[in-house]
Amino acid sequence: MPDLDEIDHRVLRLLREDGRRTFSEMAEGIGLSVAAVKRRVDRLKDLGVITGFTVQIDYAKLGWGIEAFTELRYPGTTPVAEIIRTATDVPEVQEVFTIAGDPDALIHVRVRDLGHLQQVIDRLRRAGDVTGTKTLLVLGSWTRDAPVP
Repeated sequence: MPDLDEIDHRVLRLLREDGRRTFSEMAEGIGLSVAAVKRRVDRLKDLGVITGFTVQIDYAKLGWGIEAFTELRYPGTTPVAEIIRTATDVPEVQEVFTIAGDPDALIHVRVRDLGHLQQVIDRLRRAGDVTGTKTLLVLGSWTRDAPVP
């Protein structure tokens, strides 16, 4: 585990709040030089703590407002790589979580409407060695933006 100090955590907090924040803005907020902030960010990237920068999108405004989680079940001999491949071949799948216990995987899907969701579930059921599914429709969500203590 990388050895991070309070300044590293402050840099991460500022980037989490606004990933487009400039080094100059962060330097002013932290009390370091621009070069020192850049070195901190580069170090955090090199350590793999920062894995990328992203944008938050309101998918409902793009016509993809329905989200669901689908449990997938497989025979006990199915390799994890096959489970992941089943889901990654479906463009509506946003995330794949292979998990211990029953079910074998939990996938996050984003679709246009309920008819589209049905098509995606049907496609997943026909893919690979899927033996069963259970789908949970998302009514709302909340994400913690603060760091893990």
